Amino acid sequence: MNEKTAGSRGKPARPGRDDRLKAALKANMARRKAQARARSADRDDKSGETGDTKAED
Repeated sequence: MNEKTAGSRGKPARPGRDDRLKAALKANMARRKAQARARSADRDDKSGETGDTKAED
């Protein structure tokens, strides 16, 4: 039971956990940015199509 609260066991694991969390956060943010760019490009393409058809009329 006291293994979780042992100071010598908890501290070495902390930097590894922090590094993993930092890497996961960075990957998540990159994925979200890519999704946002794709959505923005889709909107731009769709709005461009409607603008072109109106200009031809």
